[in-house]
Amino acid sequence: MPDGATDKGISAQRLKSLIQRIERLEEEKKATGADIREIYAEAKSSGFDAKIMRKVIALRKLDTAERQEQEALLQVYIDAIGM
Repeated sequence: MPDGATDKGISAQRLKSLIQRIERLEEEKKATGADIREIYAEAKSSGFDAKIMRKVIALRKLDTAERQEQEALLQVYIDAIGM
């Protein structure tokens, strides 16, 4: 068997490289998550509502049509239960 290959034809070196890249990105994601939590804590200490900020960020990710559709559906549900 060639060096760096398994009996199933998988390159061990290529597999190891892919796994290491994923692990590195997972670490970056963890660090980014910690940074985001710090920003929310800073916002909260400045008097902002972190839950509402998260909602605003989620809405900003949507395109205009999708956001309008969700808002309209929310209004239909609110009206349906008499709020």
